[in-house]
Amino acid sequence: MNTEQLNSDERDYSTISPSAASLLLLKGLTNIPFAREAAELMLSPEKYEPDFTNRDIVLWARIVHFESRYWSIDQLLSDIPAKNILELSSGFSFRGLAAIEQNDINYIDTDLDNVISVKKGMVARLKANEHATKGKLEMMPLNALDEAQFTAAINHFDEGEVVIVNEGLLVYLDTAEKERLCEIIRNILKQRGGYWITADIYVKKEGDYGIRIVDKLSEFFQQHKIEENKFDSFGAAKEFFKKQGFIIDKEAVPNQSKLTALNYLMQSATPEQLTNMRNAEKVHQTWRLRLDKPDI
Repeated sequence: MNTEQLNSDERDYSTISPSAASLLLLKGLTNIPFAREAAELMLSPEKYEPDFTNRDIVLWARIVHFESRYWSIDQLLSDIPAKNILELSSGFSFRGLAAIEQNDINYIDTDLDNVISVKKGMVARLKANEHATKGKLEMMPLNALDEAQFTAAINHFDEGEVVIVNEGLLVYLDTAEKERLCEIIRNILKQRGGYWITADIYVKKEGDYGIRIVDKLSEFFQQHKIEENKFDSFGAAKEFFKKQGFIIDKEAVPNQSKLTALNYLMQSATPEQLTNMRNAEKVHQTWRLRLDKPDI
C-alpha cells in the first residue's frame, strides 16, 4: 500500500514497511525460494551470515511460524487452476518469481511504492542468475484500499479467473479497513471469478506459553496494534467474512515436512516450553475464500 488516505483518516502505511526487511532476514534461514539470496542482497555490501548455532527460542519460533505461513499459501494454490495471481502487500517475498519459473502464469506482485522500487532491483539481480521463466511477473505499487488502483492492477491480467493472495496484511488493518478491503475484493471476484487466499487469520491469544518476548519486533507489533487487530476467535473470523460475502473454500493443513527451522526450534526449547507449545491452542490459520453467492 502507499500513503494515500483512507476516507478522512491520514494514515502513513509506510511505517509498516520496515517489518518487510526484518522478515526477509528471518526467512533467509529457511529454504523459502530466493530468501537467502535476497537477504544477502539486502545487507550488501555487508555479509549476511545466518547463525544456525543460535539457541534463542523466540527467534526459531518466529521463523517456524513465518515459514509455515509462507508454504500454507502455496498449498492452497496448488490444487486450483490459478493462471492470474495478484499478491497484496508482498514485502520482500519472492513467491511470484518462484511461481513463474515453474508455471505459465501471470503474477502481479504489489506493495508500498518504496518496497516495490527496491524489490525491482533485487528481482533483476535474482533473475540474472536463474534459468528462463515460463510465466510473466509484474511488480507495481498498490494501495490495497484504493479500489480504482486495485482494479487497474487486475486489468493487467488476461481474461479469466483471478486469485488474490496475501500474508501479513490484515493484522495491520482495523475493522473498517478490513471491511473496505473485503468490499474491493468481493467486487473484483464478482466480475472475474476466482479465490482469495489469506494467511492472515490470526486470533487473540492469552499467555505467552512460557516464552516472554520483549524486543524491537514485539515493540513494533504493539505500535501497530497487531494484537488488537486480530480476530476474537476463528468463529468470529468466519462470521466476519460471511457478513462480507465470503465462505471458506478450504483451510491449509500445516505440513511440518516443509519446515527447515523446526529442528532448530526443538533444539532450543526446554522440555517445559515444548510441552506448552504442543498443548497451546491454535492462533493462526490460512484460508482459501470464495464468494458465498457469486451471482448476486
